[in-house]
Amino acid sequence: MRHGDKVNNLGRKSSHRKAMISNMACSLIRHKRINTTVAKAKALRVFVEPLLTKSKTDSTHSRRVVFSYLQDKDVVSELFRDIAPKIVDRNGGYTRIIKTGYRVGDNAEMCLIELVDFNELYSNEALKKTTRRSRRGGKKSGETSTDAVVEVEELKADDNQDSAVDTEINDDIVADAEVIDESISEVNEVSSDDESAGTETDSTEDNTESEEDTNKES
Repeated sequence: MRHGDKVNNLGRKSSHRKAMISNMACSLIRHKRINTTVAKAKALRVFVEPLLTKSKTDSTHSRRVVFSYLQDKDVVSELFRDIAPKIVDRNGGYTRIIKTGYRVGDNAEMCLIELVDFNELYSNEALKKTTRRSRRGGKKSGETSTDAVVEVEELKADDNQDSAVDTEINDDIVADAEVIDESISEVNEVSSDDESAGTETDSTEDNTESEEDTNKES
């Protein structure tokens, strides 16, 4: 009978169970998440979380204790080098179990067990980026942030520059128009002078012709 037995034997002998959980812990540390059954994930969580706590103190003794459970030098090095700095501020609860349904065949309940600090979707930084700001507890409506003020000033400066450019362009256009008007007036004056000169020559020719006719008649 199993009275008072709190250890889930997982249908295996003790040596087989220890080797299996040790290999699962190495895979979890190496890949940061693994798929398994809920029963194995719960047994793995009890096994691996004390080792993660032990890795916070990087000493020769701690490394030897962790190596006695994992039996893999590369995994121990990765645990103390990469994982320990990220979990140093966390007081327990290093893993997360997410149920994913039931396995086809034996209908075993499956799950995903992962290290909490290595999930980018559920991290605090990702939540801060995706959440919307609310007006509760924030700044008052009359206050404006410094970024907004800077942006408004930049927009005003751009508008002033644009208006200055527009005024310069308008001045240039007016000056060009004045020059064109002056040239047109000069052309008109020259043409009027030519016409007056032409009329004078015609009148003199008419006078000479009339004088010649009178002389012939006489």
